[in-house]
Amino acid sequence: MPGSASRRTVLAAALAAAAGTAAAAPATASDRPAVPEPAPDPAPGGAPVGAPGGVANRFWSTYTDWRTGHAEGTRAVAGRRPGLVLDAPLGRTDYTDPHTGRTSAWEYARWTSPAHTPEVPATEAIASWNARTPAGTWLQVELSGTYSDGTGTPWFVMGRWASGDTDIRRTSVDDQSDGRSSVWTDTFAVDDPASGLRLASYRLRLTLYRRPGTTLTPTVWRVGAMASDVPDRFTVPASAPGLARELAVPRYSQNTHVGQYPEYDNGGEAWCSPTSSQMIVEYWGREPSAADLAWVDPAFADPQVCHAARFTYDFQYAGCGNWPFNAAYASAYPDLNAVVTRLRSLTDLETLIRAGIPAITSQSFRKEELTGAGYGTSGHLMTVIGFTPEGDVIANDPASPTNEAVRRVYLRREWENIWLRTKRYNASGKVVSGTGGVCYLYFPDRPTPAQRKALQAVGVL
Repeated sequence: MPGSASRRTVLAAALAAAAGTAAAAPATASDRPAVPEPAPDPAPGGAPVGAPGGVANRFWSTYTDWRTGHAEGTRAVAGRRPGLVLDAPLGRTDYTDPHTGRTSAWEYARWTSPAHTPEVPATEAIASWNARTPAGTWLQVELSGTYSDGTGTPWFVMGRWASGDTDIRRTSVDDQSDGRSSVWTDTFAVDDPASGLRLASYRLRLTLYRRPGTTLTPTVWRVGAMASDVPDRFTVPASAPGLARELAVPRYSQNTHVGQYPEYDNGGEAWCSPTSSQMIVEYWGREPSAADLAWVDPAFADPQVCHAARFTYDFQYAGCGNWPFNAAYASAYPDLNAVVTRLRSLTDLETLIRAGIPAITSQSFRKEELTGAGYGTSGHLMTVIGFTPEGDVIANDPASPTNEAVRRVYLRREWENIWLRTKRYNASGKVVSGTGGVCYLYFPDRPTPAQRKALQAVGVL
């Protein structure tokens, strides 16, 4: 989304020192669960338990995982894609949607993960989830943890999600803080990392909602978090080229959609994230149906990009760039997994590309910092699809005038630095944040052996 304000810059002024606001009585950002303290997370075989370089992932997705957590009215479902469903509601609650003003009654049930201690005491944590929410259902994801000094956090809302937008408006929750940490749209962050305070362990809580008196249920196939303590850095060490390969990923331009559906963050000019998501969804052979796209003006080319923008849109953030919301959108397609994580280097990206897995990366830069881009940005998503024989990055850059122009080649050293650094100077000379290697990874529920090995190598499986 070239030229748009940074997610952190925009939200900083709105972040209050008070505790987070709540969704509904049974699942608020400040209450503590009336459940026994779960046993330490056993991290069963195959579960991501960590990665070198300040990043650790943990995702719950197996039948054993779902049975290990503390269930309150939820039930684990076995099968090809094990999941969690609403079985016996705990009760009923009212939810007033802050974006419509409507108050509706909902039945609900909960699942709380075991307490997980990552290898990396963290300054940040980003949750992501894979789920389907049929009409008449939705879900909420929360995070609570223990600090390195032994004190605890409240429950922070990491997202209220629905695949559609007719029951509730999917939303992040602003103004969540305990005076030591805050939630910035989709990211839990320690307020003062220099103090030495870290998140030592955490739990995630799912609350599943449905219309009263029905048997409807969300189905959650994966939930987890990436915890990280990436050091402040303006530059990162250069990696040596190790791969020449290019994946055949569809090319879509966000700029061909400028002016279309401005209710979703002013239209295509800000749609870098959903445009990138749609490219990779289609790379894996998934796409919305004709019925799904019936709402789009038939005069618009590539209606699936408009569809992705609408169904990733965060009504609080007022944009389509909520990282977990994009992952959740992708995961709603059949047998497709999606996570938000951080990688350590272009070597990690090469490992994924070698196995046939493209990645969506988040970066920010001044115009002169990325040769050939032709623009500067405080936050932009691209799809990395390969590497040249010289080791330069081949990216599908949605900030291009046409679909044909989307394929770009960027200099390896420049690209690596703008993606992996955590500090940078903006056009005014002010020190601002960088994303530190954040990316989205979408991959099949049954990866090939080579794909599984690559995902394990980067700490995701």
